Amino acid sequence: MAINFNEIVEDFKHTNWKDPGTWTMLPKLLVLVVILIAIPVGGYFGVWQGQIEELERGVAQEGTLKKDYLAKKTQAINLDLHKQQLREIDTQFGALLKQLPNKAQMDALLVDINQAGLSRGLQFELFRPATAESAREFYAELPIQVKVTGSYHDMGGFAADIGQLPRIVTLNDVQLEAGKDGVLSMDVTARTFRYLDDDEVAAQRKAASKKGAPAPAKK
Repeated sequence: MAINFNEIVEDFKHTNWKDPGTWTMLPKLLVLVVILIAIPVGGYFGVWQGQIEELERGVAQEGTLKKDYLAKKTQAINLDLHKQQLREIDTQFGALLKQLPNKAQMDALLVDINQAGLSRGLQFELFRPATAESAREFYAELPIQVKVTGSYHDMGGFAADIGQLPRIVTLNDVQLEAGKDGVLSMDVTARTFRYLDDDEVAAQRKAASKKGAPAPAKK
């Protein structure tokens, strides 16, 4: 069936929009379609849009809460394991701390380092501890400038003996120089460490607080 668009246009032109009782079928259908479209569109922007956005926020919050719940649940399940690991860390820390001498034991440690070289037949040309220690959070570091002469084998044994000392000593900035008849000269910085006593830690914390720097952690 052919549609007469001119007739439709004329029909709309002569429609009295103020008197719905005189409308023909086409204007009525047009108004009905507009109403059917306007109601859901108006409802969406007037009411449903805010509810949909609130629902989406609720869904996102639900996802976040589920993740937090699972994370806390995992922590709760592994709580005993974490406590055990913490105890192991404390034990290991205590064992390491015992390898640091206190102030009274530093002289004995210096003697042990010297004796380790002499027992290997090395000749000390220089053994000079620093005049001042470098303080850290809970320990102090003392560098010692050492220069010895001897064979390569004896110097290797000396380094091994240093590593076997009951206290922590490190050898740094090692420089070897060949001499006559296979004799080597070694310049090295030996670093020893000692833990700070409570009074020294308290003094450091007080000094750090005056400077506005982070205070050292308590032992």
